[in-house]
Amino acid sequence: MKVVLQRVSESRVRVNGESVGEIGPGLMLLVGIGQEDGEADVAWMADKVAGLRIFEDGDGKMNLSVTEAGGDILSVSQFTLYGDCRKGRRPNFMAAAKPEAANALYERFNALLREADLKVETGVFGAMMEVSLVNDGPVTLVLDSKQ
Repeated sequence: MKVVLQRVSESRVRVNGESVGEIGPGLMLLVGIGQEDGEADVAWMADKVAGLRIFEDGDGKMNLSVTEAGGDILSVSQFTLYGDCRKGRRPNFMAAAKPEAANALYERFNALLREADLKVETGVFGAMMEVSLVNDGPVTLVLDSKQ
């Protein structure tokens, strides 16, 4: 499982011109599910995202998690994180999970974040989406459950 995590001051996702998910300060997540991923990957990733200390405390140090900072999460499915561009000019997406399996694990991931008392907004799985954000910092991290 791969997640591109960005600390944001605001973020929104639109489908067909309509806003379907929007947050203020918090985390914007691009979430990719691979063929080899399962419940253990999802649980590890949800715990990592919820507990990652990347928000500033009163002393200006990155010492607070999104929960402690009172932030929200915008989670957007992103199968292209599994694009293999090593050969040729067209990415190969064979390592990405099939849509049915990916959607189930993506929904479970979001549910685990909600169980951690986080407000989670989402895009629409499989839809063509427009994502906008204001990266705060900027802080951008790439997380991989297999590494």
